[in-house]
Order: sequence, then C-alpha cells, then structure tokens
Amino acid sequence: MKASDLFVKALENEGVEYIFGIPGEENLDLLDSLRNSSIKFILTRHEQAAAFMAATYGRLTGKAGVCLATLGPGATNLVTAIAYAQLGAMPIVVITGQKPIKDGLQGKFQILDIVRMMEPLVKDSDQIAYGGQIPSLVRGAFRIAEEERPGAVHLELPEDVAREEVDNPRIFARQKIHRVFATNRAIEKAVEVIEAAERPLLLVGAGANRKRIRQPLADFVNKTGILFFNTQMGKGVLSASFDNFIGTAAFSSNDYVHEAIKKADLIINVGHDIVEKPPFIMRGDEQKVIHINFHSAQIKDIYYPQIEVVGNISDSIDRLTESIDTCYTCNREWVEPLLGKIRHAIHSLDEDDSFPMLPQRVIRDVRKVMKDDGIVSLDNGMFKLWFARHYHTHQPNTLLLDNALATMGAGLPSAIACSLMYPDRQVLAVCGDGGFMMNSQELETATRLKLNLVVLIITDNGYGMIKWKQAVQELDDFGLDFNNPDFVKYADSYGAIGHRVEQSDQLIPTMEKAFKQGGVHLIDLPIDYSQNTKTLLDDLKQFDN
Repeated sequence: MKASDLFVKALENEGVEYIFGIPGEENLDLLDSLRNSSIKFILTRHEQAAAFMAATYGRLTGKAGVCLATLGPGATNLVTAIAYAQLGAMPIVVITGQKPIKDGLQGKFQILDIVRMMEPLVKDSDQIAYGGQIPSLVRGAFRIAEEERPGAVHLELPEDVAREEVDNPRIFARQKIHRVFATNRAIEKAVEVIEAAERPLLLVGAGANRKRIRQPLADFVNKTGILFFNTQMGKGVLSASFDNFIGTAAFSSNDYVHEAIKKADLIINVGHDIVEKPPFIMRGDEQKVIHINFHSAQIKDIYYPQIEVVGNISDSIDRLTESIDTCYTCNREWVEPLLGKIRHAIHSLDEDDSFPMLPQRVIRDVRKVMKDDGIVSLDNGMFKLWFARHYHTHQPNTLLLDNALATMGAGLPSAIACSLMYPDRQVLAVCGDGGFMMNSQELETATRLKLNLVVLIITDNGYGMIKWKQAVQELDDFGLDFNNPDFVKYADSYGAIGHRVEQSDQLIPTMEKAFKQGGVHLIDLPIDYSQNTKTLLDDLKQFDN
C-alpha cells in the first residue's frame, strides 16, 4: 500500500470529517490519496485560516480538527493559529509536508526545521521517517491532542515517505479516553469548605464548556442556590437566564462583577485555567478557592488554590451535589444591592437610538435576532469585551471568543467552520474592521462552499482596543487609524451580498433579511466607541451617590 493511502486510512480510522488547508507540491501524494476518501478537503485562501477552522472544529466537538500545509512558508503561516489552539485547549492535528529526506536534490531550498519550530507551540511534534510509522504516529497524535489538557500536535510527512510502499500495514483501533475521578477525600474536603462559607461564588471557566458538564452544574446551582459568574470562554455553560447569574468577568479587575468577587469568602472555580485572562486575582489566604478541573492547578503568584478536586468535572460536580443536603447558600443579602445596580447599568442604553450605534444597542439588537442555538463567532477587539459583558448566552459554545491568545483574524474562519458543521443553525461572525481584513480573503472560501453565513463588521477605521488603552494611559491619539475599502463592494466582488447600516433601526431588519435569504452576507456597521472609557463602575458610583 502506498504510504499516503495508509495515512488517509489512518485519518479515516480516527473519524476525521474535514481537512482544512493549502497543499503544496510536497503534499501532492497525500492530496491524491484524499480524492477517493470520505474525508472532505476544504481548500482555504491562507494557511492561518485553515488552522483556525480546524481549531474551531476541535473546540466544538472535542475531536481533533485537522489542517494541512506544505513546508517552509506554508508551515510558518500556521503558527499563530496553532498557538490559538494550544493556549485555548482546542484539539488539533497539524500536518505539514517536507522535501525528500533520503535523497534530496534541491539543497536547502525552502527547508526549515519545522519539527523543532513547532515544539514550543504544541504538545508533541514528530517527523514520519518511514511509511511503517504512520499508523502508530497518527493514532498517537490524535490521542495526545484530545487527552487532557487538549491542544495541538504536529506531524511532518516528507514527500519521499508519502510515496513509499508499505507492506502489511496495521491500523490501530481508536481507544476511548477514560478520565480519572477525584478521590473521596478531595470531595469531602471541598464539601467541608463549601459548607463553612458564608458568601460563596461559583466560577464557570472554559474547561467546563462541554455538553456533559452543563446539567450537573445546573443541578448544583439549583440545589444550593449559589450565585455564579463565568469567564469569557465559559459563557453558555449555564444559561444567563438563571436568577443566580451575576455576570461575566470581562476584565481582570475593576469591573462590575469584581465588586461581588471581592466580597466573596469562597470561589468554587470550575474549569478555569490561568491561560485565560484572570477572572480574579488571589492575594493572601482570606478568600478560599476550590479548584475543580480535569487537571491540577498551575500555581502562579495570582492563583494558588487551597483545595483541589482533580478529575472528571461532571462526576466531581455530581458528587458534590449529592453530598450537600440543604440550600445553605440561598442568602443573597450580601450581594443583592449590587446586583440591582449592575443590571440597571448593563441595560441602561439598550434603547439608545443614536448613530453611529453604541455597543450596548448593537448587542441588544444582535441578541434579539439570534436564536438560542445560534452561534456568534467573535474576532478580537474592543467589541469582544462589550459582547463578553452584555451578550447573554443560553447554550454552550454559542458565543465563541478567544480569551487565551486573543488573536485578531480568527472570527471569520471560525464562523466558516461553524457554518460548515451546522448548516441549519444561524452563524454570525462579528469582526472589527482591523481583524476582518486580516483574513477577509476567506469570504471566497465561504461563497465557494455555498455556506449560510452573516458577517457583521464593526467599523471604526482604527485599532479600537489599542486606542482605548492609549486613552486610558492618557497618551496622545497617534498611529492607530487606517482607511477601509467599500465593504459593500468588497463583499459583492467575492459573490457575497453587502449591506450598510445607516441608522440604528436598520440593524435588526438587515440581519433578519440576511438570515432568511441565506448565502453569505456582509454588514458594514459604524460604531461609536465613546463609551469605552466610561466603565460600568462609573455608573455604579453614580448610584451610590
């Protein structure tokens, strides 16, 4: 059997549905082997976008997404998106090509040591040196990518190895991953600390954003009456419609939800790890923290939990719920006055009809249009923080954002992967004009695939988040403004349908029309970011006065 055929069979054995990428001449044997495979090859316009798509597939399914690039510049173009997957705990297997390793005739042309280049970015990086290694290395790559903590794995398939003949190949069966369970003593200790707390809070992080954890957490909240908040990447695990929900930690400190966090004497931290922007910072031992996760805590000077419950999160929460007899945390007097102020401040500008639109009104309108299972894929920018604070989610992974690497350029490719995977659900990409232009060429990919997708471009003709930081530091406004193309014409040139919102009451009908019509739509929406330097804590101080 040809080695490239064996490689594809090994991928099929892993249940691979899609490979995203751009092949080069070093991948041609593998590409030819894919012609008759059940795996769909999705040709993208940039390797970075391919890896973002594969990472999103991994994020939503728990199964490793797969991306493909050639050697040299193809491999280097993957780097940012690989880091995105690794930091965000998204399982992904990266395949790159290489010149022949046994009899090369092109000297060092295009040759980089890709295996070593990838090592700091991934969980494992290997070169396939002969065809007989393929089944074991592919099985190992998927196992490593998907086991806790999930992340990226890299395999290099050289050109001459891909065309070798392999005798009597063996395909290794895919094994189910059995996660460890927390010890009884860890559960007992956690129960003791929880029952001794007077002002506990539950924190829901990215690691809890999985289907099987949602119901146990809901049962725990319903039984205990505990108040909860989430990190940006933990949004949607528990519905924001819970009366116990106090908000999202969109900043590290000095935001509205932190006023409640400061008052808490215990934080039950479920599924968070420190790669995500810190939702709270530990100082001293007065505030107890219980770490509940698949893996032990990574101790830093800002995070050193006193109690750890390490093992399957769903099982740990079930056992905690069973062990707690009464609704002892139902007393909300310590936080109730603050909750009323928060909710007033959050919704005070929902009806504002000024134009360009304020972020609060934009988010209110988007929430009105999107169904509960509709997916909003956020790029990175100032609007991400507004969505993290104000957009209420009711199902897991319906607001996709990156709070680990926090890279620009991921919003559109991630939305394309979502639309490909869930053609019957609403999918909305929300991008700043800066981030959109970093991978805007993938509009062609979306139209070629005949996807149903709406892209909302938040337009301020500058790098808004950095301008905000510039203003906060009382620095001069300098060096961060740019010009944009006519986005309506730009969309039309790719075969998409362009729209421009010119007054505040047009956003909802424009979005509704786009979703109803189907196909790829782009909406150019000017934004008024004057609210960026006015925090909700300013509003709360006004209430206190």
